[in-house]
Amino acid sequence: MNAIVALCHFCELHGPRTLFCTEVLHAPLPQGDGNEDSPGQGEQAEEEEGGIQMNSRMRAHSPAEGASVESSSPGPKKSDMCEGCRSLAAGHPGYISHDKETSIKYVSHQHPSHPQLFSIVRQACVRSLSCEVFEAEQFGCPQRAQRMNTAFTPFLHQRNGNAARSLTSLTSDDNLWACLHTSFAWLLKACGSRLTEKLLEGAPTEDTLVQMEKLADLEEESESWDNSEAEEEEKAPVLPESTEGRELTQGPAESSSLSGCGSWQPRKLPVFKSLRHMRQVLGAPSFRMLAWHVLMGNQVIWKSRDVDLVQSAFEVLRTMLPVGCVRIIPYSSQYEEAYRCNFLGLSPHVQIPPHVLSSEFAVIVEVHAAARSTLHPVGCEDDQSLSKYEFVVTSGSPVAADRVGPTILNKIEAALTNQNLSVDVVDQCLVCLKEEWMNKVKVLFKFTKVDSRPKEDTQKLLSILGASEEDNVKLLKFWMTGLSKTYKSHLMSTVRSPTASESRN
Repeated sequence: MNAIVALCHFCELHGPRTLFCTEVLHAPLPQGDGNEDSPGQGEQAEEEEGGIQMNSRMRAHSPAEGASVESSSPGPKKSDMCEGCRSLAAGHPGYISHDKETSIKYVSHQHPSHPQLFSIVRQACVRSLSCEVFEAEQFGCPQRAQRMNTAFTPFLHQRNGNAARSLTSLTSDDNLWACLHTSFAWLLKACGSRLTEKLLEGAPTEDTLVQMEKLADLEEESESWDNSEAEEEEKAPVLPESTEGRELTQGPAESSSLSGCGSWQPRKLPVFKSLRHMRQVLGAPSFRMLAWHVLMGNQVIWKSRDVDLVQSAFEVLRTMLPVGCVRIIPYSSQYEEAYRCNFLGLSPHVQIPPHVLSSEFAVIVEVHAAARSTLHPVGCEDDQSLSKYEFVVTSGSPVAADRVGPTILNKIEAALTNQNLSVDVVDQCLVCLKEEWMNKVKVLFKFTKVDSRPKEDTQKLLSILGASEEDNVKLLKFWMTGLSKTYKSHLMSTVRSPTASESRN
């Protein structure tokens, strides 16, 4: 992660000033590639000797043998600085920490040595301190970076009308800047461990695009929540009806199991470990019926007192679908319509409408406590927590045993029954199968929705794609709803462009 941590101060004599900053220097480029953009070149060949020890792999020291960073710094002149807006003494070379594990150096000085970085930090300093309201704010910059600043109450830097005092004088700590360097270096290292950059090779998948769009929507939603935070605090702590997936009811016997489930997250130790594990627990016929409804986009309802079991089941079943086709309400106190969710968890006492019980577009899994005489092992996956349950899978339109079903379902079952394939290999097979059928969905979407071809041509296309069967057609139409907005808008913009019209003609 590339970032700079800077401590800024508003001097009453000279205005906003940068007191101290720590930046990240990555490993030098191979010889011949040029390194004119790397500040602090003089310290790259130094050894780690003495100084401030940060941890077993990181030390900080002053680069005595290296060239002074002050000499090439684009900072203000000495005449424009007083003791209150100066951190390191004139000629002080700064501090360096070297991380052996990542070959990264953390360099601290009063100003960044690179002119472009100095300009960015300077602008952030001026904008963060040239205001009367001290609030945390974020703003972008032309370099496509993100600057975050937090302003603090300015400290008293003059006493009895005397000259400005330095921060080391105010704190009576001669090692203040060395301590700040170690803290800033640790902060950058910790953030770098949590925030990583990923290089995508090739075009991103539909799941990746949908996830990025959902993250963007969540950020916009969180911003709106922050703006209305004051109003929400005045209201009673009632869960809003529009919060899908967070509606919970604590009954007399369920209060302990439902506590802390307001914001649903996957369990660290799942009840169902994999699709293969679920197939062993439910049995092959029941699993096939359940998987068929999942792939077709029908509503899947689980009724159980065990919230963790329901959430674990949904985490496993959702792997069969593209991310854009998954709409989950993990546990609700009332029935929710199919347009709101295709995975719904319910408490056992919730009544399901009769038309849903008899519908061919819904499947219900009821989890009951198994009698002692019916306790059964759960297969090679030894999990005693599931042996105490009995699973009943029902639907208004059961899948016939001789029904061919969608092609992807047959391939999934073939992979699950092949004991020569490990769970990890089966997961990769599932990823490949989803990508294969999502590509068919893209072709069908462009053919029918964008190009508006006649039905006869569509049937020919389905035959070429190997998806002319009824179940395959239904699957493709459902999966079409999971296409990303980015892909759809890209296709529509391509069709509207003059070059696209000419190429079709």
